[in-house]
Amino acid sequence: MTTPTMTWTRLTRALGSDHNPMRRRSDLIAAWLGPAALAVFLILGPLAAGGAVIWAHARNAAVRSADVRLRPVPAVLLQAVPGPLFTNGGENNWVTWTPARWTAGGQQHQGEIPATSGSSKGATVSVWLDQHGHVQTPPLTADQAHDRTLLTAIGALAVLAVTLACLGLAGRSVLNRRRIAAWEADWRVTGPRGSPQDW
Repeated sequence: MTTPTMTWTRLTRALGSDHNPMRRRSDLIAAWLGPAALAVFLILGPLAAGGAVIWAHARNAAVRSADVRLRPVPAVLLQAVPGPLFTNGGENNWVTWTPARWTAGGQQHQGEIPATSGSSKGATVSVWLDQHGHVQTPPLTADQAHDRTLLTAIGALAVLAVTLACLGLAGRSVLNRRRIAAWEADWRVTGPRGSPQDW
C-alpha cells in the first residue's frame, strides 16, 4: 500500500532533492530536465497557440479577400466523380479535379475543375473563375477557416513539444557523457591499486 509519505519520498528522490551526498550536480540537472520542459511548454504553449491562431486568421482573411474577386459559372461534368455523396452530413466528402465544360465570356471552355465526390456525369456544378478566367478552388467556408485555424494551433503546439523533447534528450545525452567522464576520473583517483592478485 502506497502512503503519501512514500509517494513524497519517491518524488524527492526522482527530482534529486533527497540530499543524497552521492548525487552530482549533473544528476540534479538531469532530474529537473523533464519538469523544466513541462513548465516551459505550459508557459510557451498558450503563446505559441495564440500566435498560430493570429497568423491563421490573417491567412484566412487574405484568402477570403482574394475569394471576393472570384465569380461562379455553371459547368457540366464530363465524367462522374468517385466517392460518397453528402454522407455523414458532408463530413466524408472530398474534392477531386474532374473534366468539365463551361461557358465564360461568350466562349466555351473545357478543362478540369474541383468537384465534390459522388457527383455524377452530366451534373451541373459551379466553377469559380478569377478575373483572368482561370479556374480556382471554391471560396473558403467558415467551417474550413475554423479547421485551418485549429490545425495551425495544434501544429504549433506539436512543434513546440517536439522541440522541447529533442532539447531535453540532447541535454540528457550531454549530461550522461559528463557523468560517465566524472565517474571514470573518480575511479582513477579512488579505484583499487596494484595488480588483480592484490585486490
